[in-house]
Amino acid sequence: MSTARENSGGGHGHDHHHDDEFDRGLSHDLPVFARRRMIRLLAGASMVPLVAACSADDSGGSAASDASSSGSSSSGTSGSDCEVIPNETAGPYPGDGSNGPNVLKESGVVRRDITKSFGSSSGVAEGIPLTITLTVVDQSSGCDTPKEGAAVYLWHCDREGRYSLYTDGVTEENYLRGVQETDDKGQVTFTSIFPGCYTGRWPHIHFEVYDSLDDATAGQDIASTSQLAFPKDVCDTVYATDGYSQSVQNLGQLSLETDMIFSDGYDQQLATIEGSTDKGYTATLTVPV
Repeated sequence: MSTARENSGGGHGHDHHHDDEFDRGLSHDLPVFARRRMIRLLAGASMVPLVAACSADDSGGSAASDASSSGSSSSGTSGSDCEVIPNETAGPYPGDGSNGPNVLKESGVVRRDITKSFGSSSGVAEGIPLTITLTVVDQSSGCDTPKEGAAVYLWHCDREGRYSLYTDGVTEENYLRGVQETDDKGQVTFTSIFPGCYTGRWPHIHFEVYDSLDDATAGQDIASTSQLAFPKDVCDTVYATDGYSQSVQNLGQLSLETDMIFSDGYDQQLATIEGSTDKGYTATLTVPV
């Protein structure tokens, strides 16, 4: 199932000193969000049901100590509870050729460690270590069958809220972007850093699922496009560390219930997080397609 794409606009990024740049990013996302909501309202009990906003308390409280912090995902991914993961906008900074740069056709994009740029670039994204594991499963099987041999393209912003290839200062970098083929468990694992929180969006990671590695590296025939969300308590803990100070203010203006993407339901997209700021974190999510 393909998603509505962001095809308009040039390759302009955003940073915290260029609000006009980021406003254009929001203008890309909002129409797609509105269409997504309308599709769900019309679909009723179809493959893309309307998911009520989660009523769980996401106020978070004070930042946790520098110890193990975890979040949980109530994504219901087995048997009769199995549903296709919500289809989301790829946003204005996909790097997949749909809006400017296409990193998918670059030699070196298939990799586990996405903290460093590759090719002629050499930048390194700094931040709290994060290992991301997505498990892609076949929804038609009741989410019991892993999709071996599929591929995932994953990307997200850096600690400062910048997107490589697009944002001023990192347009020549391609870090925090990578592709991997799923193993016999349907899994892909990326070594990365915890993303920052920029103005107007809850902390998140973008990903596209393809039926094969060949499709992914050709940038064609996307099977699913979605986003992973982070629990608030973990974000509070990470953002209390050096380098994430701007994220504290930005996160304070948001909630999962008011985020333009996650406000209509995020149970299937809320990652399970374990770890600490000392040792790094792991984020896991099951992705039914």
